[in-house]
Amino acid sequence: MKKLLNSLPFRLLLGIVVGVLLGQVFPLGAMKVVVTLQYIMGQLITFCVPLIVIGFIAPSITRLGKNASRLLGVAIVIAYTSSVCAAFMSTGAGYALIPHLSIDTEVAGLRELPEVVFELNIPQIMSVMSALVLSVLVGLAATWTNSKLTCDLLGEFQNIVLSVVSKIIIPILPFYIAATFCNLSYEGMITHQLPAFVQIILIVMAGHYIWLAVLYLLAGAYSGKNPWEVLRHYGPAYLTAVGTMSSAATLAVALDCARKSKVLRKDMVSFGIPLFANIHLCGSVLTEVFFCMTISKILYGELPGVGTMILFCVLLGIFAIGAPGVPGGTVMASLGLITGVLMFDDAGTALMLAIFALQDSFGTACNITGDGALTLMLTGYVKKHHIQENGNLESPIL
Repeated sequence: MKKLLNSLPFRLLLGIVVGVLLGQVFPLGAMKVVVTLQYIMGQLITFCVPLIVIGFIAPSITRLGKNASRLLGVAIVIAYTSSVCAAFMSTGAGYALIPHLSIDTEVAGLRELPEVVFELNIPQIMSVMSALVLSVLVGLAATWTNSKLTCDLLGEFQNIVLSVVSKIIIPILPFYIAATFCNLSYEGMITHQLPAFVQIILIVMAGHYIWLAVLYLLAGAYSGKNPWEVLRHYGPAYLTAVGTMSSAATLAVALDCARKSKVLRKDMVSFGIPLFANIHLCGSVLTEVFFCMTISKILYGELPGVGTMILFCVLLGIFAIGAPGVPGGTVMASLGLITGVLMFDDAGTALMLAIFALQDSFGTACNITGDGALTLMLTGYVKKHHIQENGNLESPIL
């Protein structure tokens, strides 16, 4: 029971249920308190977004630099390509399917929320895009100049940010989401859109399986090996990822599954699986893109523009490489894109966090299972380029 209560998905689900129920019975006076608390928590989360961007992206760049090698470069390219192509597939599906879902964008009959009792503004130290550019420039420059002190400092800063996320942001998320769903329930938005939420979850899960099929077919065609000989061993890793919602927690099981395959080179397994567990997040990216488009339609009445979605997908691939392998890591790392590129407000951000975190166990399972396909591609690459077994490989430390 204690393990269940400490589970983030359970606490988020509990927050949603409690929020919806309270929104149906709370009077106007109580809602003023709820709206104010949500506003303050939203300000705190928004303030942390640039810190999360810098803390995740810059150290990841320096670590890649310290392990720079030809094979590592190939691995990063195929991981980024997989994530971005999955995002574009999800975008295309969003434009094709979301207009035909039972999404009622009319707000007639909804109750208005009360005003915030008092405002506690917590400005960000810099804009999200400034944080992204700073992260890339500092990370690259520290690598080029071999600045060990700066690299170590960025590593320590990442630990600090991860501590802030795990000890402050994650614990308040259930309360923030409960307040958000309380507001939506009070307005009447939840009862209007419940069928849409069920539909998008089923669509996204179908998208995961389609993308995994694409990855394994491509890997088999490129390597000349039977991809089923890899995929058939991944059942335990998939189920573990669903249960833990964490690539990091599933890594040991994923390594064991990949080592059972007869078509994967053992050194490629040892090299690729730990690396891809950190930088290949195709399922999470696919999930986030479709959810963002749906929430935009629900809350703001329209889908984001094509140019906006292209920019979002391209940048999301970069954020995915720097995201931590922890529950909800992808959406936490990319909060800046959601607010800075898609221009989501507090309600949109909270709704995105809630739905994504509850469903991302299947996104994580897609990530982990897809790592086997990418490792098969690496096996084909080293064969085509006649790289000897265990020859000149550097162990990734991401």
